[in-house]
Amino acid sequence: MAEFAMEGEKVALLFGAFLCSSYAYEVSVSCMIAYDEGGASAVFDSPECPQWEFSAAIGTDNCLVATHQGRRKYQEDRIICYPRVIVPVLGEDGPNEASLGIAAVFDGHGGKEASEKASQKFLDYFLLHVVFNTYKKLFSHSKEHEEAGQYSLKFKVDEESTHGILEKAFLRTIQDIDSEFSQEALNNDYISGSTATVVLWMSGQILVGNLGDSKALLCSRRTHFDQDSEDNLVTRLQAEELTRDHHPDRDDEKVRIEAAGGVVLVIGVPRVNGILAVSRSIGDIRLKRYGVIAEPEVMSWRHLTTDDCYVVIGSDGIFERMSPQDVCDILHGGNAKENATSIDSSFCPSSSSLADCIVQNAFSKGSSDNLSVIVIPMTMEHKEQT
Repeated sequence: MAEFAMEGEKVALLFGAFLCSSYAYEVSVSCMIAYDEGGASAVFDSPECPQWEFSAAIGTDNCLVATHQGRRKYQEDRIICYPRVIVPVLGEDGPNEASLGIAAVFDGHGGKEASEKASQKFLDYFLLHVVFNTYKKLFSHSKEHEEAGQYSLKFKVDEESTHGILEKAFLRTIQDIDSEFSQEALNNDYISGSTATVVLWMSGQILVGNLGDSKALLCSRRTHFDQDSEDNLVTRLQAEELTRDHHPDRDDEKVRIEAAGGVVLVIGVPRVNGILAVSRSIGDIRLKRYGVIAEPEVMSWRHLTTDDCYVVIGSDGIFERMSPQDVCDILHGGNAKENATSIDSSFCPSSSSLADCIVQNAFSKGSSDNLSVIVIPMTMEHKEQT
């Protein structure tokens, strides 16, 4: 640790000098120790660390959102959407900056405490993890060159490095939120838990991670032959699910639950020990010992194409009575008249209310759950590589 301290002080100055103004924070050795020992929450609690304040642009142009309590007594869903967040990335001459979009749905159950905690902490924890892991990458680079008897600020810039930092930051953020909330739950006798479905988008690519049964999907333009159409060729938005639900009866999930001593019982739907209808979640501390985990599944970074029109994140209430394809049909303008679900386009008076249209259609079809959705139009700005 002493060696790290000496090298760390040198690189901390370098880091502060070359970071953009948005992230010109000195990462002290004592603060790095707090981070390594206790994660994001330890940094924010430590008197050795500066009181950082992160900022993000919130706008409706790239985030169309809607929530509805539905037929439940309480609204336990929480959503966040930050279309333009400035994050540090490593350029050839050291830390640079880039714009990142972040959106997430947290579907709470057994109370709102877990979803509330996740929505409140996610952005700050995620950005802190990005900063610290970028710093560590810079420190590692500096040490390698010094051991080789040379010193250079030139980096070999690659997508893999930046994407790896962002993915690691996401995983650590969920881990920290779950750990912090679990302790609060023990202290306050909370029984609540929450799903988490998160989408990051940067430079024409997206990353999707989830735990639980909220969904992320992609609506992409596809042209197909239709013999009933006058023109024969019909264009629609085709749905592709980007997440897999974590239900207790999914083969791999069931194996883990049973190996931990839990059982999967069908009470309406498959449930862990006859209680919880998801096998991965934030919180749910009473079922952690029976195989319920807070480890997200992450889809590899994916390039968007000019045919990819919308990314949608929705709580499971949206999909209780509608399929992913129904959602994409709504975004296409409710023009899938052959669809037996008969989308009601009266809920869609303008493009600005597309999210409301999805929520109102789900409610009108009889969904009994809380309803929350985020619609992210994939504009050319999102698809172009920078």
